[in-house]
Amino acid sequence: MRKLTLTASTAMGIVIGALGLNILPVRAQMAVVDVKSITQEIKQTELYQDMLSVSQTISSTMNDIKSLVSPITTINSTLGDTSNGSVTQLLQQGFTQISNYQKAAVGAFEQLFDGSNTSMALFHRDVRNAQIRDEHSTSPMHCTALDGGVSTQAAAVQAFSVGAIMGQIHDLRGEAGPGMPSYYGAAQGYASMNQEHISYYCDANDTAANLCAAATTTPDADQQYASLYGSGSYATQAAVNAAKDYAINLIEPVAPAALRGDQLASTQGQEAAVRRRSFNARMSLAQNIVDQQIGMQSPSVPLTSAQQTYLTNTGLPQQTNGSWLQALQIESERRISDVNWNAQLQTMPPASVEREIAIELALNNYLQYQNFKIGLQHTTISATALAEATERDFNPNVRIPVPSMTASGGGTTTTTLLGGAGTTSGSSTPAAP
Repeated sequence: MRKLTLTASTAMGIVIGALGLNILPVRAQMAVVDVKSITQEIKQTELYQDMLSVSQTISSTMNDIKSLVSPITTINSTLGDTSNGSVTQLLQQGFTQISNYQKAAVGAFEQLFDGSNTSMALFHRDVRNAQIRDEHSTSPMHCTALDGGVSTQAAAVQAFSVGAIMGQIHDLRGEAGPGMPSYYGAAQGYASMNQEHISYYCDANDTAANLCAAATTTPDADQQYASLYGSGSYATQAAVNAAKDYAINLIEPVAPAALRGDQLASTQGQEAAVRRRSFNARMSLAQNIVDQQIGMQSPSVPLTSAQQTYLTNTGLPQQTNGSWLQALQIESERRISDVNWNAQLQTMPPASVEREIAIELALNNYLQYQNFKIGLQHTTISATALAEATERDFNPNVRIPVPSMTASGGGTTTTTLLGGAGTTSGSSTPAAP
């Protein structure tokens, strides 16, 4: 838009004012003039041209304004009714509401996360508490193992007592002490053994020979291996007696007669007594080892419920009392073949499994110690057999000089060993004290 001069601006103002204020022409007595000619003159003036240019400029400006306002009107009509407020107000309210929704969503998510974190913290705490409980709580299997261990050790004490008592009786029997068979001679020992067999173990041959009226319920049990190692635990006292009688027939059925009176006091009797004591010691070793094995199988302690359940599951005879050997067998084998123990092992927490491993190691140590004791007995037997074989093979028949025992040193004493018997020649006088 070009600049207007002062004259043109004044003229345009007069025209706009006349049009806008609707000023009426002045009615006065004037001279008659030619309007057309005046109009033509005005159009030809520079002022008129300027006013026309201003008017066109104003019209163009108004058109430009309309072209600018038209899209806004279209937007307003598109947005709808403005009765609830202007577009700016509605947009502001909408954005504010969306912001509020977002703030609420953030707050809700924070609460959700806080609740989730709290729940997970409680869950992990409960899990840890359960772990601590499992690590410090005793499993029923541990109680069962402890009961089995106590029962086993109690049976071991009883087995030792039974074996020791039987060993003392058999030692007196082997020594042919007063009141024992063979005290008055070997014939008494033979008669006693035959009477024992006829009374408790009579068989068909004995019946046919009229030695007994009828065969007993356990014929020849005093000479059968099953009497000693049959079921791991003797069911009755009769079974214990059968094992004892089998051990006697196995080791020393008839003991030699005892040396008594002048027979024992004589020189030959004293030499025979040395050999008899060696014989008794060896027989005592052999007999007491078997007696300990009988004591291991003697029913001496009540079986626990778990041990009885194991006997039921394996199809063994049911019994309320058990022996040391049977208790060891159950504690060793139930962890291999017992279904209940293996099922509970699958559900044990790690701490309980570690305790079970410790119990297994303790049981293994216990069994190793028992094997060590048996090994000591076996080495003793081996040493005894070696000594007996050495003594039997040693039979010198040469003359062995011995130093003089006289005070002056005169005289010599020689000894000839023939078959182990000593003969002395020469003189020997003890030295004066």
